[in-house]
Parts: sequence; structure tokens; C-alpha cells
Amino acid sequence: MTIFPDEALGAKGKASPSRSLETFPNPETSSDYTIRMRIPEFTCVCPKTGQPDFATLHLEYVPNKLCIELKSLKLYIWSYRDEGAFHEAVTNQILNDLVSACEPRFMRLSAEFGVRGGIYTTVAAEQIAPGWQPGPVVQLP
Repeated sequence: MTIFPDEALGAKGKASPSRSLETFPNPETSSDYTIRMRIPEFTCVCPKTGQPDFATLHLEYVPNKLCIELKSLKLYIWSYRDEGAFHEAVTNQILNDLVSACEPRFMRLSAEFGVRGGIYTTVAAEQIAPGWQPGPVVQLP
């Protein structure tokens, strides 16, 4: 789903949170390659206590025809800041939205949440496009 660049701007031209994800054509569709992103500033709130939750998201995907545009991803991630969400639910929701936006060959999202009640939580979810097979693993000396 592609948006016009100004849709995510507020009244004074400043960026604001948005659930829209912008994409652009994959510049190299003839081969598999991996895009990896580290997103260290994810926040949402605990649905039970209202306390903030902090996480580092690790996104990796093999694009098909489309790639995720980074500014729209930043605004999308920002849109969760005041939303109450369980770790498992929000990780899978983000993955599902990203997969819907760009229909990758493969996508994995790992969310490493900060400590809550003495427990660190990491949630990992992935989706594989029907019929896609990864290439062989290359073992370097």
C-alpha cells in the first residue's frame, strides 16, 4: 500500500505517527538478497498496567517485487507508542502488516523487549511466501 508523501505530515508539516506503509519497487528482483534493519526505539504500553514497554526490533526480509520505505516504517513504528499491546500480539501484528504491504519472499521479525518484572521477553515471528525456497547456505572458510 503506497501513500502520498504528504499524508503522514501534520498541520505544520511535521511528521506524525501513521499506520500507512509506503513501498518502492525492488531494484533487483532477479536474485534473492536480504534486507536487515535494527529498530532500537520501539515503544508501546503494557495493556495491564499502562506502563511503557521498550523493545529493539530486528527485521530481516527477502524482498519480492516491493521494498519497505524507511521513513514510512519509522512513522508506522511510532504509531504504537501509546497503544496497549501484549508482546506476542504486537510482534505478529507488525509482521502481518509488513507482509501485507510488500509481499516478500521471506520475512522475520524479532522483538527483544526490555525487562518487565524481572523477565526479558523476545518474540520471533516469520512468514514464507508459498513456493519460495531459500538458496543453499554458503559456508565460508
